[in-house]
Amino acid sequence: MEHLYEKAQESAEYIKAHTTKRPKIAVVLGSGLGNLTADFSETEELPYKDIPNFPVSTVAGHKGALLAGKLGEKEVYALEGRFHFYEGYSMKEVCYPFYVLKLLGVEQVVLTNACGGINREFAPGTLMLLTGFINMMGTNPLIGPNDERFGPRFPDMTEPYSLELRNLAKQTADELGISYKEGVYLGFMGPCYETAAEIRAFAGMGADAVGMSTVPETMVCNYLGMKVLAVSCITNMATGIQTVKHSHARVLEIANQAGETLCRWLGNYDSGEYEYIERDGFSIDRVECVYNWDDSEYRREEEEEEERRREERRMWNEN
Repeated sequence: MEHLYEKAQESAEYIKAHTTKRPKIAVVLGSGLGNLTADFSETEELPYKDIPNFPVSTVAGHKGALLAGKLGEKEVYALEGRFHFYEGYSMKEVCYPFYVLKLLGVEQVVLTNACGGINREFAPGTLMLLTGFINMMGTNPLIGPNDERFGPRFPDMTEPYSLELRNLAKQTADELGISYKEGVYLGFMGPCYETAAEIRAFAGMGADAVGMSTVPETMVCNYLGMKVLAVSCITNMATGIQTVKHSHARVLEIANQAGETLCRWLGNYDSGEYEYIERDGFSIDRVECVYNWDDSEYRREEEEEEERRREERRMWNEN
């Protein structure tokens, strides 16, 4: 996409001119998960087709509108519908809204999706907090000339899903008695569902779930310096695990059923108070949640995750 910065500026200026709110948080609503906006107040809505340079959603279950509203006391943007690579859009077009959100001043992005479960401990309706991703889409949204006004040529992906935000989300879920799992999401190009052979290979790679979105968005948000939290709704078990054929209608049905719990979780999720930290005379160019950051805790979680993956690979090989 040529002149990406200028196009994103034009979109951002249109949104500012037609809304009064200036949220720092944005939520992307996946297939069948649009009910979260029912809890919004003081809502302002802009159809994607009215926003200059914005793509338009073509998939069932994706409304295609940007909302600015209040969720509790927080101002939030909600993207009701996302764009997928399999729809024929370029990766830059798929991720275009996030460049616009960055110019609007958004600092945190919550991604949601409906996806298939690979981990046999999961079941339809399970909510999974993403700890990492595997990119099997065959491309990368950051390929091409880099505009330093957006971010660096070689962005770091050490922590694609913010540990601080994950800890806050887990704390919220525990307080509300909401059951959830944690795991790795594998991004698949689509639009066909995966084969049983592919799912066996993905399980051996350490994937817990598979879907057709989220990964490009995660990479671009990290590139732009926005913190990311992501939650998947397991709507079906993957090919070779479930015994019936896949159906998008069934995906939407399960997503709608689990959506109520997800809405309660995200509706009560508190992103915390942040402050900038200076170390060794240099300002860290990202925001850290002071009261949750602990390197030893991060290392422990990574070791536990690796051990879990080894055990899953062993079980798959035995089966």
